[in-house]
Amino acid sequence: MIADTPELLRLRRLWNEHIHTPSPVGGKDPLEQEVALYASWVGSMVEVVLARGSLDGNLAKMLETRRAEGNERVFRAAGELGEPVRSYVARLIAIEDLLAQLPIR
Repeated sequence: MIADTPELLRLRRLWNEHIHTPSPVGGKDPLEQEVALYASWVGSMVEVVLARGSLDGNLAKMLETRRAEGNERVFRAAGELGEPVRSYVARLIAIEDLLAQLPIR
C-alpha cells in the first residue's frame, strides 16, 4: 500500500470540510448554477481520487483541459454573488489545485 502524500491528506481535509458545509448556491440564478456546476465537477473528480489515492490518466486529462479553459466564469459568478459564495469557490479552487498536484497512476 502506498502512503498518502501531503497533497492527498490536505485534499481529504479540505473535501471533508467542503462536504460538511452547506452550499450557498442552488437556485435558478444562472450565476448560482455556474458555481453549482463547478462544485459538482470538482466533487466528481475528488470522490474518484480519494477512493483510488491518485489521479488516473483520464481524470488527469479532464483536469488539464478544465484548467486550460480557466475559471473566469466561476470567478465572475462568485464575485457577483459575494460572500459566502466567494469563500466557497476559493475552497473549490484550492481543491482543484491539489488535484493537479497529485501523482498520476
